[in-house]
Amino acid sequence: MNIDYRWVQTRLKVLGFNPGPIDGVRGPRTDAAVVEFKRSIGFRSRPFIGPLTLAALTETPKEEQERQTVPWMAEAAKIRGLHEQRNTAQLRKWFDKSVSWIDPRDIPWCGAFTATCFRKWRPDIALPENPLGARNWQHWGKASDPVFGSCLVFWRISKHHWAGHVGFYHGEDDTHFHVLGGNQSNAVTVTRVAKSRLLSARWPDGEPVTGRRVFLTSKGVPITTNEA
Repeated sequence: MNIDYRWVQTRLKVLGFNPGPIDGVRGPRTDAAVVEFKRSIGFRSRPFIGPLTLAALTETPKEEQERQTVPWMAEAAKIRGLHEQRNTAQLRKWFDKSVSWIDPRDIPWCGAFTATCFRKWRPDIALPENPLGARNWQHWGKASDPVFGSCLVFWRISKHHWAGHVGFYHGEDDTHFHVLGGNQSNAVTVTRVAKSRLLSARWPDGEPVTGRRVFLTSKGVPITTNEA
């Protein structure tokens, strides 16, 4: 299988990963970026590029445009792959000032990630009283259907336990939401979370809901609904 590494490097850079120079030459930095990208979407983290990886790297102009119409998702995409251990300083510098005091190696930071994405988009947006608490997002903003960019709140341990998780709808398959979030395998990744764990889907107050449902395979590959 012939791989156009210049195209791969360009796509990796657009998606927020660092492949090194865009020179079409496979090297250690390109391999490392491929590994980080595959880890971020739940693929086996190795530098091999096959059809599924190429499909995951591919984004149609319509999908790119959609990501731009949900601006906090564009912010989230910029830091995909950052890890709480390897990129601690970069994460802390990126965090909004309201949560920048935390050390992501010590404190769960899915709420900090969510809060920062919204604040990068709108610096004066109101946040939950304690945005670090995932379940505090359950009644934030307004209710919405689970669509691209909606803030999804999940229970952890049990539905009635205080623990939770929060992130953004990136897509869905038959049984799981694909969530773009922080503190997922200790990094900013897209992770599958069972639909049965959903507590609430939220959208910023005063904003029209511009996202749509995105249908994926369990591996995160888009399912076409408009064959020509």
